[in-house]
Amino acid sequence: MKNWFKQNSSHLIVIAIFFALVFFYFSPVWQGKALSQHDVVQAMGSQKELFDFKAQDGKAPQWTNSMFGGMPTFQIWYHHTYNVATYISNGIKAIFPLPADIILIYLLGGYFLLSVLRIKPWLAAVGAIAITFSSYNFIYIEAGHVNKAYAIAYLAPIIGAVIMCYRGNKFWGSILLALFLALEIRTNHVQMTYYLFIALLVYVGFEFYYAIRDKKLPEFAKNTAVQVGAVLVAVAVNATVLFPTYEYSKLTTRGKANISKTEDGGTTGGLDKEYAYAWSQGIGENLTFIIPNAYGGKSNGVLDEKSNSYKYLTSIGVPANQALPFTQYLPTYWGEKSFTSGPWYFGVGVFALFILGLFIVKDRLKWWILAATVLTLLLSFGKHFTLISDLFFDYFPMYNKFRAVESILIIPSILIPLLAVLAVHELITRKDEIVDLDKKVLYSFGAVAAICLIVAVMPSILDLKNSEHQNFVAMLGQQTGDAGMANQLADALVKDRADLASADAWRSFFIVVLVFALVFAFIKKKLSSTALIVVIGVVTLVDLWTVDKRYLNNDTFVDKSSLNRPIEEREVDQLVKIDKDPSYRVLDLTTNPFSDAKASYFHKSLGGYHAAKLMRFQEILEHQFNGAINEDVLDMFNVRYLITKDPQNNVDRIQRRSTAAGNAWFVDKVTFVKDNNQEMQAINSFDPSKEAFVHEEFKSKIDEKRLRLANNATIKLTSYHPDKMEYEYSAPNDVFAVFSEVYYDKGWKAYVDGEEVPILRADYILRALQLPGGNHKVEFVFDPPIVKVSNIISLIGSIVLVLGLAAGIFLTYRKKQKTA
Repeated sequence: MKNWFKQNSSHLIVIAIFFALVFFYFSPVWQGKALSQHDVVQAMGSQKELFDFKAQDGKAPQWTNSMFGGMPTFQIWYHHTYNVATYISNGIKAIFPLPADIILIYLLGGYFLLSVLRIKPWLAAVGAIAITFSSYNFIYIEAGHVNKAYAIAYLAPIIGAVIMCYRGNKFWGSILLALFLALEIRTNHVQMTYYLFIALLVYVGFEFYYAIRDKKLPEFAKNTAVQVGAVLVAVAVNATVLFPTYEYSKLTTRGKANISKTEDGGTTGGLDKEYAYAWSQGIGENLTFIIPNAYGGKSNGVLDEKSNSYKYLTSIGVPANQALPFTQYLPTYWGEKSFTSGPWYFGVGVFALFILGLFIVKDRLKWWILAATVLTLLLSFGKHFTLISDLFFDYFPMYNKFRAVESILIIPSILIPLLAVLAVHELITRKDEIVDLDKKVLYSFGAVAAICLIVAVMPSILDLKNSEHQNFVAMLGQQTGDAGMANQLADALVKDRADLASADAWRSFFIVVLVFALVFAFIKKKLSSTALIVVIGVVTLVDLWTVDKRYLNNDTFVDKSSLNRPIEEREVDQLVKIDKDPSYRVLDLTTNPFSDAKASYFHKSLGGYHAAKLMRFQEILEHQFNGAINEDVLDMFNVRYLITKDPQNNVDRIQRRSTAAGNAWFVDKVTFVKDNNQEMQAINSFDPSKEAFVHEEFKSKIDEKRLRLANNATIKLTSYHPDKMEYEYSAPNDVFAVFSEVYYDKGWKAYVDGEEVPILRADYILRALQLPGGNHKVEFVFDPPIVKVSNIISLIGSIVLVLGLAAGIFLTYRKKQKTA
């Protein structure tokens, strides 16, 4: 045991340093505080109904009616009981509270990757810090994109495991690949996994080329085969994550459109291109890789009393207590994104070392790093460079399922520090062998320093205005009622943007000069390798740490007690809840109802917050709620209450709608339509309580001869549970019933007195049944087969993974014993 500690002392010290960094950065966490995050609050709203029923029944329902007229809960929260990755993740979270656990995974994962490349512990630690403290890793956490942050944290160790497989240790490489990939997929953020797949596909392509060149194809095939096996195990472990999501995605905005959108009358698959490209990285914004505030930082909340904008407002008589809030509202960010929480900053010293690495690193990994970085950079441009983006969007499998293409920059955020560390490693191990090393160092650092200096001295070289600047000035004019004042305030804002860019450019210039001085002193033998690594590590940490603290700092933490009820109940919510009917809907128009789940915390809301709405619901929004709200559609969704604001006094108020159709009703007339376009047009104006429109695809399931008028027929909801709803009805003859519930044929079944009957779709999106005359009981039950099958596969995959890990540990131990 003593020998083990001695042999691994460097690793243990590094890990202790990582613990210390996490402890000090997130000191409020250890004081009982937690992050208050927009997306987390939205998740609490969307999950409220399912958790209420989980507390009541001991298990969570598989469907919720709290958003969008209904959706599966496995898209909101699911326990994944048979997934071993669930228990590993929960174990980490139990020891290290959020978000400290995420950063620790980042650090350890980056350290593992660099250790695989046989980088010495202290330099590997510096690289892990550079990978971890890249700005967007912290910005995502601050914004509440917790699952995305977890997913990104596992990318580096997955890369390390893949490299292990191709560099001679395919046994442990494949086991660790299965483990890390299982944890990655379990985070349930497929977009990040997909972007890693693109980068690794490039890596495998390079390895294939080298295998052909070196005549090692059989070895390449074996190394690749074990990785395919590892991937299959990881996929099996996460069957409950992937398979239900895949089935659901085909019916969502990620799937095929139902309404013709193309000029030739066809339909598009995947997201709308404009929507997918909404958050595209501006080409010029890459300047933020080395100058964080080159584009103004985050959208607003940056300026203070020292700003030109504040000074201008106070100079014209605006009171200080009014001038400061208005100043902080002003948009310092001037790129083309709708808004942003901050820039992609990789560290200016790290970036300069990356450039140097392109010239001096001998490891063939360099070419993959360069190719993958360039490719993902081009893809991040989205609408700003459609030559590459459109090629992938139109032809690369599944690429069009994801939005916010700038997110692919998480790949360069790992690869750029990786090559930077390899560059330092080359300097330490073979500086005397590198031809013209002095010039390469001077040119690499000089180019980066020159860019920083130009921006520092002449920030006006940047545009400092986006394409919406004149519209912004016009809006200021409307708000202030003074066009002249608006123009002068906008000019002051542009000066503030210039000051922000200049200040950070000077900051970056001095950092890059300092790192250059360290490197130059080392190659001139004025500095030891240990001193070089330690000082570069400190400079990198301080540089990235201070930028990260602009976005995720102590002020973003609040007392946990204030999060116990994160969504405040208003008087209007209390008034609505007086109505004890088991199932009516509410539409809250005091906010954007279809991107806000706070109303779902208290009511069955027609609105909500989720990145993957059902395509049919989204199409309802686009055609029936675009510009004006179709009251007939509100009726068919049983929207009984509207929450609005009184424009005169800004007070919330409720409106009870007497025309809401109810939970279920019988119609006198069924009209068939030939396609989805006609069906959508039909509900533009109709009386849902009297007529139903049904697609011809369901005609064979309806016996029109037996249908009669619904005279004296009644139906009512007698028992409500999100995934089991019971009705009783009385009718003198066969009738056609429409239910104010979303049609979803991947798990819902209907029974009349215990016998299954086919569920039909009416009015584009609702469930409907043809019911026999008499007094009967109707049950709707949601029990998707895909979840049952996925649970079995997940259990088998988890057993295989655990046995593989146990076998690996046992065989490694036995080998060491034999060696001893």
